[in-house]
Amino acid sequence: MNELQPVNQNVLLEIADDKKEQKTISGIIIPDSALEKQAIGKVVAIGAVENAEIAVGDRVIYKEHVGTVTEFEGRKYLLIPYAEILAKIVETDKI
Repeated sequence: MNELQPVNQNVLLEIADDKKEQKTISGIIIPDSALEKQAIGKVVAIGAVENAEIAVGDRVIYKEHVGTVTEFEGRKYLLIPYAEILAKIVETDKI
């Protein structure tokens, strides 16, 4: 079995390819290249990062236009430097 394993201080994120061509009510087609990309991914693996504030399975927000997108065994991944992660998405209980 093969797996992707980041090295140095890189993080491997699984990203969804949810951009699809859309059509407005008046019939104008908006190509996927014109749609805004959502910068959220799921952490799949972490390289050698001391005191990492994220863990495998966390959902994170990262800077746009960074990293390397790759497809591996039918899934889409993004390999980015740890420093490019801006926030971790956490669930909280309502009070």
